[in-house]
Amino acid sequence: PKLSVREIEVLLAWLRSDSKSEVAETLGLRVCTVNTHITRIRTKYSDIGRPAPTKAALFARAVQDGYTTLDEW
Repeated sequence: PKLSVREIEVLLAWLRSDSKSEVAETLGLRVCTVNTHITRIRTKYSDIGRPAPTKAALFARAVQDGYTTLDEW
């Protein structure tokens, strides 16, 4: 799916952190906003038949779709 720049930023920050509250603090957002972005990302993947219900699945999708690389981790 086509993710917005902000969705990509939130996704990668969440993949790198231990919690959504950490992401919120880092990006200057509220936790509910982080949750909204993650929910939208999951919905976009589900809508195209590539569900990503877990953090690990979202990581795999991010790598598959070129939003990050394994070398970055």
